[in-house]
Amino acid sequence: MPAGFSALDFYYILPELLLTGGAMVVLLLAVLTPRNDNLLLGVSLGTLVASVLSVSLFSGLDVTAARGLLAVDSFAAFFKFIVLLSAGLTMLMSAPYLRVEGLKAGEYYFLILCATLGMMFMASGVDLITLFIGLETMAVSFYILAGFLKPNPRSNEAAVKYFLLGAFSLGVLLYGMSLVYGATGTTSLQGIAVALSGQSPSMVIVLAVVLIGAGMGFKIAAVPFHMWAPDVYEGAPTPVTAFLSVGSKAASFAMLLRIFVEALPAVAADWSALFWVLAVLTMTLGNIAALTQSNLKRMLAYSSIAHAGYLLIGVVVGTERGVASMLVYLGVYLFMQLGAFAIVVAMRRSDVVGDELKDLGGLFRRSPAAAFMMLLFMLSLGGIPPTAGFMGKVWLFGAAVDAGFVWLAVIAVANSAVSLYYYLRVVVFMWMHEDAQPGSPLVFGPAMTVALGIAILGTVVFGIYPQLLFEQAQAAAGTLEGFSATVALR
Repeated sequence: MPAGFSALDFYYILPELLLTGGAMVVLLLAVLTPRNDNLLLGVSLGTLVASVLSVSLFSGLDVTAARGLLAVDSFAAFFKFIVLLSAGLTMLMSAPYLRVEGLKAGEYYFLILCATLGMMFMASGVDLITLFIGLETMAVSFYILAGFLKPNPRSNEAAVKYFLLGAFSLGVLLYGMSLVYGATGTTSLQGIAVALSGQSPSMVIVLAVVLIGAGMGFKIAAVPFHMWAPDVYEGAPTPVTAFLSVGSKAASFAMLLRIFVEALPAVAADWSALFWVLAVLTMTLGNIAALTQSNLKRMLAYSSIAHAGYLLIGVVVGTERGVASMLVYLGVYLFMQLGAFAIVVAMRRSDVVGDELKDLGGLFRRSPAAAFMMLLFMLSLGGIPPTAGFMGKVWLFGAAVDAGFVWLAVIAVANSAVSLYYYLRVVVFMWMHEDAQPGSPLVFGPAMTVALGIAILGTVVFGIYPQLLFEQAQAAAGTLEGFSATVALR
């Protein structure tokens, strides 16, 4: 291992450096040109595009940088693309929302970029310290973003709840990490795997697995660690809720896979059983709770919890195909979830909040295009062909069956059928209920049009031709170490 950092290390973290520099520029411009929202949006999006291009430079590489703290591989690149794209779509749908709410764009875009930076470190970290730093960079940014609507009591409540429960879960996670360090003498994921190989797991390691699982369960909003999600999703600004439900979830799953598959394959039997229970509880309770919601954001919050349960199937399977299917599902979830939230954002006007089911009444008559797009996103979230959501579920549930987790797949299919009720309920309100706001058609600006166009394109294309996404997901899963040891120890 080199004695210090080299120029090559800085080259490997070029995407993160560009993101950091862009965030600083946005913050500076917010002071110099506080009223030029278009300039701030352009610089922010330009920063994300530059980061995407720099991530593409490392295609096919599988090396470590910064003295073994960061991995530059296809797994990290896949998640970086997801979080960068979700950040870009969030910014595009935020532009009209910020104008209606009268919020300052500079600080908002700066925090989005900071949260994205933390997510990228979570995706590429191969050391517990790096993962922790990335997690906290993301979390602190979201604590502030959740309370960005300062005059709104619900937004203030969301920020306080998220911060308090986040601090508690962080303590649980850190305690688990400290136990792993105490038992192995290292924070390197590869070093932990080597130290634990060839020996039966001690009670200390089993306890550490439970604590780390609980801490990560909070970040992905898995039951019973989901208590914060509905209130935070409802109270936070709607674009922030969208970003939280996609970007934060993707980065947290990346971190979860790094820790359990790469560092703890020696106790795969223990954490596989733990996540089996969490997956069943999460998808079942999430769907049941969503059935009775009248607020769109709360409904999508419980829906997001249920989708976290589906994603946990990939962790339970713990094989290369299981992880690849999970990555595919995350890729398609990005488009359909952000697309649904974009419609909710578009319904926000000066006289209408637009986040209740009744606000969708008569949407088909007022804005047929918006109603058709929302229909597509709801069908995709429910897993109806030929949408991307259907292909994602087929791939994910098929991986569970192939690995012998037939009952888990059966429970997931049953839950997916239950979810159709509340997704189709949205459609019923749009087509069959009276107009909530007669004569108030939805107007999409250029930024929102681009965001919805990308979401529609991803939902349709990956539903008809998903092969490209499958190939990228398989290549990403193939670079994650620990599969052979995981399978052997079950």
